[in-house]
Amino acid sequence: MHDAFGRDVTYLRLSVTDLCNCRCVYCMPACGVPRLRHEDVLTFEQMQEIVAVAASLGVRKVRLTGGEPLVRRGIVDLVRMVADVPGVEEVDMTTNATLLAPVAADLRAAGLTRLNVSLDTLDGARYRKITRTGTLEDALAGLAAAREAGFSGTKVNCVLLGGINQDELRPLAELARGSDLCVRFIELMPMGACAAWPRERFLPADAVLKAVPELVPADATASGVAQLYRAPGWRGTVGLIRPMTHRFCGQCNRIRVTADGRLKPCLHSAQEVDLRGLSGEELVRAVARGIAEKPGRHHMDMGHASQTPRAMSQIGG
Repeated sequence: MHDAFGRDVTYLRLSVTDLCNCRCVYCMPACGVPRLRHEDVLTFEQMQEIVAVAASLGVRKVRLTGGEPLVRRGIVDLVRMVADVPGVEEVDMTTNATLLAPVAADLRAAGLTRLNVSLDTLDGARYRKITRTGTLEDALAGLAAAREAGFSGTKVNCVLLGGINQDELRPLAELARGSDLCVRFIELMPMGACAAWPRERFLPADAVLKAVPELVPADATASGVAQLYRAPGWRGTVGLIRPMTHRFCGQCNRIRVTADGRLKPCLHSAQEVDLRGLSGEELVRAVARGIAEKPGRHHMDMGHASQTPRAMSQIGG
């Protein structure tokens, strides 16, 4: 299904929980966010029905997000349920990987196609400072388990944090030297508490090219929202995601559904379509309306914060 601007919407990001075992400084407050009531969180059956409706309207890729999706009990079963939906060709997951090692093989067997792993530093003390509760060793163990389980093309997502991790841009990029990883650097966005952060925290993605000058543009056709680069002799790639300095809204093909059943046509818009309690043709019409009402672009920049009232952890990124 196409939106009002002719974009073919084929990608659904589905938040399966508002909970997370970490408290990343750019994602949620140290105390966390108000927990949803159990009865307000979508059941697996409701999620599967939403995915089925989205697939009937042209969605082919589903990404499970959170919070942290691995804290949701029965997540392997949900992966299997989503993978079984007719029309769904790819089921991915974004995770901090700290809980991944014990379940990586099961997720792969259930039909999970690919993983995105959030990793903003390779320094243990700094990892603890950024995540407030996480352990770098657990995240690296999760990455290793993913590789052993047969996952390939794993993406490592690193948020650029000026004055915090900018001295690690080369070491992080070099994770792609000897593996098929795609290490993606994401510009920090003024959402939630970040909107009041000092300007020096917002590091442009070009800082990566200065830190690793041997990077050259790679095949643009496979980049999605990221501009891909390679370095001579490296197996993997480096991606730059520029929501602040280079808008990619014109190619946006995604919608989002929150754990409490709200369809967000745009990450940075306050607009939401309530899907709770809907089924059948009512649900089809609501999802179609959400797709049709996708805005042409976000209006976020250094002078204008994101318009969404939710924290990033409540949307799923």
